Amino acid sequence: MQNLSDHVRALSRELLDDIELRRLDAEKLLLKCSRLARLAGSEEVQQWIQLEMTGYNDTDAVSVRYLYRTGRWINVEKKTAYWGPLAQQQAGIEALKSKIATLRLPDIGGEWANVAVQGVIREISATTKSISAMSGVRSRVMSMLHSFVSETYYAREFAAVAEGTFERYKRDVDILLAEKAAAVLQKIPAIVDRLSEGSDEAVSQALTTVRRVLETFADAVFPPSEAVIELGGNVLKLDAYKHQNRINAYVAQRTESVPRRQRLRQNLANLFDRVSTGVHKDVTAEEAYSLFLNVYLLLGEVLHLQPGEQAVDVQDQTLSANHAVIAGEEG
Repeated sequence: MQNLSDHVRALSRELLDDIELRRLDAEKLLLKCSRLARLAGSEEVQQWIQLEMTGYNDTDAVSVRYLYRTGRWINVEKKTAYWGPLAQQQAGIEALKSKIATLRLPDIGGEWANVAVQGVIREISATTKSISAMSGVRSRVMSMLHSFVSETYYAREFAAVAEGTFERYKRDVDILLAEKAAAVLQKIPAIVDRLSEGSDEAVSQALTTVRRVLETFADAVFPPSEAVIELGGNVLKLDAYKHQNRINAYVAQRTESVPRRQRLRQNLANLFDRVSTGVHKDVTAEEAYSLFLNVYLLLGEVLHLQPGEQAVDVQDQTLSANHAVIAGEEG
């Protein structure tokens, strides 16, 4: 059974073919587009399509806006416009074309011949002008329908691709977490539950758990030790309280790319800072959810680093007096 997003995507794809191949008349096409707008939650588009099915007025704000957008005004000051629905415009075009087909120059002579000829010419010109204006209305409506349908389709298509890509990535990350930091996976459901509540207290609890996820991850991939590591000219401690340092050490042992190390180190520092106790009151539920996803993606990237790229050694030794041992990013 299709979910709503899949159904909207399939319907919009079908509608694109309907419009581009001209498979439906105006009334059927509008009904189908109205259904798409309803399913996609496009309220204004629904209102506009209803106007195209029943006719316009000059009192409703949406009607007035789309009178301009569809080029229906004939004379704004005189309040004249092509008020009728799209099907009526289409029927009017066909009727005027038939009228032109019957118009011909009169086969008469005499003093009234020129008057009669000029009258027919004026009528043909006026009819042609009306056909052109009504055809313009129809073209604008069809173009706007096509834009709405195509934007809906490609938005859902992109969302489906993005969702599928994230799901595949999530499966890979979950497998790696299960292998190297299983305790992290056990904390994720609690974070999701707290974030879904949305209250300030729940958000604070979620952020606390997110920080514990980072700390648990550090303990799993790089257990604390009395060793030190030199990064960027600084010698960093790797004891039990230096979680950031240990994650950075893990990264440094697995990639030679200095820009990548710097980017991961900066992202990690920002995340630790934002999920720390004392700043929770400044974090909205939306930001908290974003921070959680950022942490998850960061851990996934770190776990995908290959150990064969080892570039930095951890030294378990007593440093000479001229080496300054610092705490690193964690202070």
